[in-house]
Order: sequence, then structure tokens, then C-alpha cells
Amino acid sequence: MTDIKKTDRPAETPPAGPEAIRAVPVRHYGRYVAAVVALGILGLLIWAFAGGDINWGAIPDYFFNDRILTGVRETLLLTVLSMLIGIVGGIVLAVMRLSKNPVTSSIAWFYIWFFRGTPVLVQLFVWFNLGFVFEYINLGPIYKDEWSDFMTPFLTALLGLGLNEAAYMAEICRAGLLAVDEGQTEAAHALGMSHSKTLRRIVIPQAMRVIVPPTGNEVINMLKTTSLVAAVQYYELLRFAQDIGTTSGATVEMLFLAAAWYLILTSILSVGQYYIERYYARGSSRQLPPTPWQRVRTHLTSLSSRKGVAA
Repeated sequence: MTDIKKTDRPAETPPAGPEAIRAVPVRHYGRYVAAVVALGILGLLIWAFAGGDINWGAIPDYFFNDRILTGVRETLLLTVLSMLIGIVGGIVLAVMRLSKNPVTSSIAWFYIWFFRGTPVLVQLFVWFNLGFVFEYINLGPIYKDEWSDFMTPFLTALLGLGLNEAAYMAEICRAGLLAVDEGQTEAAHALGMSHSKTLRRIVIPQAMRVIVPPTGNEVINMLKTTSLVAAVQYYELLRFAQDIGTTSGATVEMLFLAAAWYLILTSILSVGQYYIERYYARGSSRQLPPTPWQRVRTHLTSLSSRKGVAA
């Protein structure tokens, strides 16, 4: 046999890789135009109000006035009490609406239909003027008095806002209860838990994740809706601001002052709503997104570490 000599082949050069693609971002000229137009409109508004006949110095002079602070306190009190009536009534109405009893479910449906279908201001006026229909309120041995003495402006505002809010909260609570899987209820009943105990221990805690966000919006909306009770002679923030504006001659300035207080209060409520939503979202996501303060602290830490490395 003859030996076949293998000749050394030259090493093959690897094929050249693909040329790097240079990505050129798409230029959105419409965004620049929209930004310029928005800034222009904002500048025109600032210029218009700056040149208007407005006594801006009256706003800080009355910002912490005793009557204004009293109005803020009454506004917050009315908001809290009205929301308590609305939340409790909404939970009861939601349970009645989901009941298999046709009588209770029909009553709840009619209540929601009526109070959601009529304006809040109309309901306030109805409560305020019921004295023309009923001269006395007679609850037997419990209570009896003239209607005008019984239906004070505060009670009118409380009933008008609270009962109206209960209709909206009923639909919010009903949506939250329906969001819980039926298997949870069936498992609780299989363990021998009653219907009411199942609602308290199983269904409602899980439904809170769905109920809390719209409820927070309702609280903020209620805070602003309290300004309507000035029409039934109840003194809150807007009514006090209007009276001060009438006596001082700074009518528009006091309206701006009231708007500033509403913005402050709604901002505080928005922060509270954010953290309550995070609390009830713990079971739905493994890792919650960082809070704004945590993001700021992370950025400050990264900046300080970069400065240390540069030094």
C-alpha cells in the first residue's frame, strides 16, 4: 500500500461579519411644533392674567384667614362624613343588588337608578325645600320637631351628598365583588363559613384591590362637589371665600384663593390614594414599582456614587 501524504491546507479566514447597522432615530417634527404651540398658548395665558386688573396681593393676605381656615375644616368634615355614608351605603346596596332575593335586588336597583339619574344640586334643593311639604317630622316617641329646625343646612348637605354618593359606591363595590373568582366563595362555603363571614373574610379583602382606585377618585370628586352646598346656605370653603370677596371687593381673587386650597387638598388626597393602592396591590404583583421618593433617593445615591468615582 502506498502512503498518501496529506498536504497542509492554508487556514481558511473566517467570513467577515455583517456590517454594523447605524440606527437613525425618526425625527418627529410634529412633536416640536406641538410643544411650541403649547408653550405659546401658555405664555399668552400668563401674559393675559399678568396684565389683568387682579390684586394678586390679596390672595396671600387672606390665605390663612380665620374664615378661610374654618371653611377648609368644614369642607374636609363634610367630605369625610359624606364619604362614610356613601361607602357604608354603597356596600349595603351592592350586597342587596347581588342578592338572589328579587325584592332586595329590585330596591337596590331602583335606588341606584334614581340617585344616579338626578343631579346632585337638584337633590340638595329637594332636601332643603321639603319644609314646604312636611311641616313637622314625627318619629313617634323617638323624635318630633318642626321640619325647618330639623333639616339644617348641614344635614341637608350631608344627606344630599352622602345618599347620592352611595349610589355610585354601590356600583364600584359591586364591580369589586364580581371581580373575585366564584371559586373563592365556593371553597369558603365548603369549609362551613356563612355567607356574611365569607364576605368579610374572603371576598371583600380581595375585592379591595379593585374598589380602592375608583373610591379614591370618588373622595377627590366629593371634596370638589362640596362646593355645591353653598347653594343651600351651608358655609364651607367656597361660601366663605365668596363672602370675603364681596366685603373686600376682591371677588375674583378670592375665587382663585379657593381654587388654590382645593388644589392643595386634592393633591394631599391623591398622595394618600397612591399609598393605599400600593398597600392593597401587594398580593397582585411580586414586586411593587418604586415610589416617587424611592426613585429620587435612588437617583441621589447614583449621583453621589458617580461623584465619588470621579474624585
